[in-house]
Amino acid sequence: MVRVANAVRPRLTRAADAVRPGLTRATDTVRPYLARTVAAVKPQVTRVTGMSRPKTVKTWQYTAGAATAGLALAATVVTAAGPWDSSGQRTAERDRAVALDRTGGTDHGGGSGTTAAAPRPAPSAASVLTALGGGANTVKSAPTGKALADVLGPLLGNTALGTRHTAAVVDVASGRRLYGAGAGTALIPASTTKIATAVAALSALGADHRLTTRADLEPDTRELVLVGGGDPTLTARTDTDGWASLRALAEDTAAALKKRHITTVTLSYDKTLYAGSEIHPIGVNDNLAPVSALMVDEARTDDSASGPAARVSDPAAEATRTFARFLADDGIKTSSPGPSKATGRAENLAQVSSPPLSALVERMLTNSDNDIAEALARQTAVADKRRVDFEGGGDAIRDRLRKLGLPLAGAEFHDGSGLDRADRLTANLLTALLVKAGDPAHPELRPVLTGLPVAGFTGTLTSRYTDGAAGVVRAKTGTLTGVNTLAGTVVDQNGRLLAFAFLTSDTTDPGAAQSALDRTASALAACGCG
Repeated sequence: MVRVANAVRPRLTRAADAVRPGLTRATDTVRPYLARTVAAVKPQVTRVTGMSRPKTVKTWQYTAGAATAGLALAATVVTAAGPWDSSGQRTAERDRAVALDRTGGTDHGGGSGTTAAAPRPAPSAASVLTALGGGANTVKSAPTGKALADVLGPLLGNTALGTRHTAAVVDVASGRRLYGAGAGTALIPASTTKIATAVAALSALGADHRLTTRADLEPDTRELVLVGGGDPTLTARTDTDGWASLRALAEDTAAALKKRHITTVTLSYDKTLYAGSEIHPIGVNDNLAPVSALMVDEARTDDSASGPAARVSDPAAEATRTFARFLADDGIKTSSPGPSKATGRAENLAQVSSPPLSALVERMLTNSDNDIAEALARQTAVADKRRVDFEGGGDAIRDRLRKLGLPLAGAEFHDGSGLDRADRLTANLLTALLVKAGDPAHPELRPVLTGLPVAGFTGTLTSRYTDGAAGVVRAKTGTLTGVNTLAGTVVDQNGRLLAFAFLTSDTTDPGAAQSALDRTASALAACGCG
């Protein structure tokens, strides 16, 4: 053990040294913007100002620290888990910056923004895990309940937030609740339900789990069965962007068939991994495809990758017809596909797997992807050995959260996406989920934090917080008719990582309610309330 420790220590020290400069730059970049936000929100927040945003999102440089001085690599190995590179940047955001047409912006080198040809530098997003232990010399005490009440109370009393609202703020490092207003009252959570779905799926399956789609050949009958493994990110597009490719599966299958001197097959599909109705209780809706164990590109009928879109009525059959066209391109003739079930005697010819579950969770949270959310609820049911339908998924989510010791009083789960208005969550549970995701004992849950949309940077928060707190607030949004919710994390002016949840009901103007919630989260980030 001593030899192992001595061997590992220099590497960890080098890793910590590599992380520290980037984190310092991120902190120094964000601080001036927060300072201006503080001035704008005192004594009562009515308008948040202070940071200009580039005119086009294509010029933004997306950066974010994910391992920090607070959870130093030199102190514990668990921070190595998760989608982060050696500089402490979130890999997905780094890759996004590289993919943009121009260079520039903080932490990414290239143009400095001083010439007409280069974009203005964008601020770095604040670190995901700031202030989780360690670094005590720079992190001050947590805000007091009274100070938070003075700041948040008037904002939450805004009539735009409807007739009912609940709220909770928790210090992530200690798990102590700092502020609550009806925090134990269960309300409709809308898409913040996806935080619970993410925690449950990661807990049940692990961050490295992958969803696999197979092509199996039944012996003697020459029946080729396309077997769905529940991967909604399977794509038929030429540019796969790193997701599992149906084209590649067809190419590998055709090659395997030709090795067996087979050029004609009976083609079938197996979607029996899932049970029950494929149609969500809300009915046919552009926000969600029929929930099938076999689909391609989320059964979208256009080239979109997120957001509402018309969907095909039978995702499995359409995916198999596309598979047949790809096989034909490689010289394999097929029958018209129909439903079947692969037997235990079937020979696997080829398979493709999704990126790890951590990537699926990040995409789900960042884009509020309902199709991935429902898939992960069913995958949790598979792991929990429950019936793999809407009810079984909800039961499995509850069971996994119970095993994690989370406060479930009043909570109800009827789906994984939050589209069902029968769902109920409390502000206490939402903040507890975020605290658990930051727990060093649960590194497998870290994608719940890294996947949260970053204000002014990514996903559903890209166009929000343009007047302040961009890069500082990380939060999952939720919107249904009459319902607006927001839950996530901020780093306050004293360097504390705070988890928050705001839930509202009976709102009448979704735009006004959204702005009111944004101002409340900005005020929390700007608070030096210790």
